[in-house]
Amino acid sequence: MTGELNEAVVAAQAGDEAAFRFLYRSLQPGLLRYLTALVGADAEDVASEAWLQISRDLPSFTGGEFRAWTVTIARNRAMDHLRRQRRRPALPVPVQALSELAGDADTAERAGETIGTESALALIASLPPREAEAVLLRAVIGLDAETAGRVLGRRAGAVRTAAHRGLRRLAGMLERADPDQSSDRAGGATPPRPRTGRGRQAPQAPKAEPADG
Repeated sequence: MTGELNEAVVAAQAGDEAAFRFLYRSLQPGLLRYLTALVGADAEDVASEAWLQISRDLPSFTGGEFRAWTVTIARNRAMDHLRRQRRRPALPVPVQALSELAGDADTAERAGETIGTESALALIASLPPREAEAVLLRAVIGLDAETAGRVLGRRAGAVRTAAHRGLRRLAGMLERADPDQSSDRAGGATPPRPRTGRGRQAPQAPKAEPADG
């Protein structure tokens, strides 16, 4: 995908409109999820502002990670928007039952399989901002730690740590929201014996007496 994306960037810089549409279709879903966690219901407006700047500045793009370049532009537009609104980001997406989320030992590289849904963004948005952005950039946008660090102005190790903490926090949220699921995953538990009456244990069948010989 990276090679195809780079080819489309070169073609779009040369004025190929089809190549630019390909870039938009490839990157817009992830950008919109990322911006939704930052600015809530205003994500589409901010994304439109970002794409206007991307199209305007595309001829000056000199190489590197194109996704990181677009995310940086989108993040700057989101920060400008929040400063104008002077409010905290809010997410009107309902928190619904989610599929299995990465556990404590899972890394951000594997998290994209489980947090790509719109409802998952509601939980991600409830994380501390540093953790939320790290999870989004690693798992939703697909940036590596070094590239995500350049977008956020942090060290790669700090991004990895924030993403790991965010995933652990999300896993804890899901376990508290659905304790039955956690107990099912544990498995191997001894099933309770049937009880009768007021909590009394059902009597066991009597053992056979040895025959007199």
